Amino acid sequence: MAYALYAFAALAEIAGCFAVWMWWREGASAYWLIPGALALAVFAFLLALTPTDAAGRSFAAYAGVYLGASLLWLRFVDGQTLLTSDVIGAVFGILGAVVIIWGAS
Repeated sequence: MAYALYAFAALAEIAGCFAVWMWWREGASAYWLIPGALALAVFAFLLALTPTDAAGRSFAAYAGVYLGASLLWLRFVDGQTLLTSDVIGAVFGILGAVVIIWGAS
């Protein structure tokens, strides 16, 4: 359950940040900020649903999931080739998140 919440939270956060990126860096319409704000609100709500005894632990575990999700976004949305260092870093981050989630269970 926690893994799914983290995964959906990551998707919502990345989508929200991407909307701001498009408006700020790519000159897209300010209307991009509306779904961006909604996505970021969904992100915060989903992260608050994670089953842990402390917000900080939830945020720490989420960081590894976000790292992996960001690299998937980089590859499949931005169309960039992942570097070996991207993959190695993601493995360490995700393993750290798994340990934190496992310990809190």
